[in-house]
Amino acid sequence: MVADLDFSLPGVAARALIRPDYDSAGVAALGETLEAAGTFRFTPLPSGLFPAAHLSRRGLYTGYDQVWVRDNMHVANALFAIGETAVAARTVRATLDFYSRHRWRFEAIIAGQLDPAVPMNRPHVRFDGATLNEVSEDWSHAQNDALGYCLWLASRLHLAGALPLEPVDAALLALFPLYFRAIRYWQDADSGHWEEKRKVEASSIGAVVAGLLAFRRILAGQGSIAAAGETVDVALLDSLIAEGSGTMARILPNECIVGDSTRAADAALLFLIYPLEVTDAAVTAEIIARVETVLKGEVGIRRYIGDSFWCADYDLLLPENRRTINVSEDIAARDALVRPGEEAQWCLFDPLLSTIFGRRFLAGGDPIHRAQQVHYFNRSLAQLTTPTEGGGELLCPELYYLRQGRFVPNDVTPLLWTQANLRVALETMAAVNRLQK
Repeated sequence: MVADLDFSLPGVAARALIRPDYDSAGVAALGETLEAAGTFRFTPLPSGLFPAAHLSRRGLYTGYDQVWVRDNMHVANALFAIGETAVAARTVRATLDFYSRHRWRFEAIIAGQLDPAVPMNRPHVRFDGATLNEVSEDWSHAQNDALGYCLWLASRLHLAGALPLEPVDAALLALFPLYFRAIRYWQDADSGHWEEKRKVEASSIGAVVAGLLAFRRILAGQGSIAAAGETVDVALLDSLIAEGSGTMARILPNECIVGDSTRAADAALLFLIYPLEVTDAAVTAEIIARVETVLKGEVGIRRYIGDSFWCADYDLLLPENRRTINVSEDIAARDALVRPGEEAQWCLFDPLLSTIFGRRFLAGGDPIHRAQQVHYFNRSLAQLTTPTEGGGELLCPELYYLRQGRFVPNDVTPLLWTQANLRVALETMAAVNRLQK
């Protein structure tokens, strides 16, 4: 599949590392090279949480030095997947500590004392990871997926024996389903993975369903938990899971259906395949097909058609203080900047697809899935930065965008979420090779 890559494009510092296929020795050597280059540098804050990016000076204006719950759950899950379980558990523990400190938001919305229609009233999904304090900046905190990921990974780590839960912790987690019921998450318009205009999105509903399913396994083993003056039990979770699953069945394989408008292809749906595993075979195949035929680009993968974030010449069109602001209430001005085919191409998704195809090969042995695993793995390596692109060599960017007609990485380099996905893709490549021995 090396021939499929266009080495005239930027970000191919790893060209010497790319192979038509990978044996165990090659995967091990590649891992050592990338580790030595700092490609997989995950440096937590003292709290155990991770900033969204290890920023160079040029990227400080983005605010990616703060903590996003969603990003931290993906990073922690990747570390869990490669055996760094204690580090993953520490990250989730710190997230729970944050929500314990600010649990009043859950409780007030559950009690009907706080209006969830105001995003700043909701449990915050972006905060100061050093102090565990909320950030006063206006933000689109209506992001049900982030809370779903937190419940999902906390439950999985507990079930794996890595995250002990004291009664106060269990009561905190029990607030999540009560909160999801209070906002009627299966019909709640949220800002979702991309933190934009609020709508009912399958990717957000699926993350909540995954969280509820994982938490159900805890309750099935220990019975009910009292929280906010109520009893949270398996019956309650089953009713909430049924509501979300029913809505997902009506929307998928689309991301959303709003009036006469349907977003038929959105890369966020890939997360429902991995790591969340809440789609069946037919939906999985259709989501992947749409990503490959509609969103796949020369360098990376678009989030969705018409995405204006870091569209062509983004940094020339917008000053720094307008590039990463909250646009969930009014995205029209930014959307006016994007021209068809000039959306940013993200680096999150090629390693994710490599993992998905690798896992499909492990499950069924189809050589086509193995070839696809290698193809997307090589595309992922091709996205690593060159020394001339700023910030260092063999780093994982957030995305590539067109700047004066040339693809370059944006100022958020390296992005830890991209690193996490690539690290899992490498681990999956190793797992396939172990199977083939």
